[in-house]
Amino acid sequence: MDFEPTDRCKELLERLRAFMAEHVYPNEREIEAALDREVDEQTAFPQILVDLRARARDAGLWNLFLPHPDLGPGLTNLEYGVLCEEMGRATIAAPYVFNCQPPDTGNMEILAEHATPLQRERWLDPLLAGEIRSCYSMTEPDTAGSDPTGLACRAVQDGEDWVINGRKWWTTNALGASVAIVMAVSDPDAPKHGRATMILVPTDTPGFRLVRPLANHGHTAGPGHWEVAYEDVRVPVEASTLGPRGGGFKVAQDRLGPGRIHHCMRQIGVAERALELMCGRAKAREMFGTPLADRQFVQDFIATSRAEIDQARLVTWYAAWKLDQVGNKLAREELSITKLVVPTMMLNVVDRAIQVWGGAGVSEDTPLAGMYRYNRMIRIGDGADEVHKQVIARMELAKNEAIDEMVVW
Repeated sequence: MDFEPTDRCKELLERLRAFMAEHVYPNEREIEAALDREVDEQTAFPQILVDLRARARDAGLWNLFLPHPDLGPGLTNLEYGVLCEEMGRATIAAPYVFNCQPPDTGNMEILAEHATPLQRERWLDPLLAGEIRSCYSMTEPDTAGSDPTGLACRAVQDGEDWVINGRKWWTTNALGASVAIVMAVSDPDAPKHGRATMILVPTDTPGFRLVRPLANHGHTAGPGHWEVAYEDVRVPVEASTLGPRGGGFKVAQDRLGPGRIHHCMRQIGVAERALELMCGRAKAREMFGTPLADRQFVQDFIATSRAEIDQARLVTWYAAWKLDQVGNKLAREELSITKLVVPTMMLNVVDRAIQVWGGAGVSEDTPLAGMYRYNRMIRIGDGADEVHKQVIARMELAKNEAIDEMVVW
């Protein structure tokens, strides 16, 4: 097990840092404002992002997340983790610039894995080219989001078509998306893990309706998180079924494994930037004639944050290494541990930085308030903390189920 970045990864990281210093950080606030201001049902990307994405593609910093060498640079999960962390420092802007933004990354991965040649041509190719965006509809307002086996949205086959009816919410980046991947119950009497199917729905299909943006800590603008209505949505079975009929749960798991670790990789970058802001403020700000950096409680904030970030990074790198070695299913416990540990760590570090910055920390004069607002939902999305704790506990208990007698000495 070797966590030293490869030469290829180091070279990409150097170029990525240079690109971000020249193009991303100076435009970060404008990118975020433009996403809120310009994105609508016909506009996937604001003009400033269109221009920067073209630069990133020309620079060879494009689709870095894809492990498929014929579609991207073919990086391992461990290699990509180093780059993803760097992108995470500009929490919203950078992933868009490099075509590594969720949920498109996860959608492209399952399209690469499960799509037919015609589906790849229609949807995957333009997503890879950065011409369109996509969204992912799984969570529902009236069923438990952490239990996709209990979905209520129905897809009924009528001749050669699926007819879809139901409500979804927290469909991230739905505004401006060209296609939705919806998980719907197609076989209600099948075993619970075989009830649902993944279906590709063009967002201009009659009956697909954006109901309302859902506020994330008060923020509703931009691509957003949406409640979506599927009202007699009719799409052809052959062209729209992604993966096997009844295989929706497996496709979802294929998507969520890498997606979870990508979130965590980015959040380590968020925490690193928050720690830098904390240290900079502590050295520059005086209280009662003494720099905050000389105060023991601030030193505790800084030392604790550094220790927590390094611990979380090692947990994440190990999960990425395990994912590379044995795949999503056999790395499930390590992925759950990472998803449990990293978001909480990141929020704690950001919260300490906010405290050191005082009133400015909760304003929009620093990135800190936005970091917290944007990332708090990650402790719920892609499996709530409590669900991952259950997964970890069950797997640990299973390791010991053959022990008849506990040895205490």
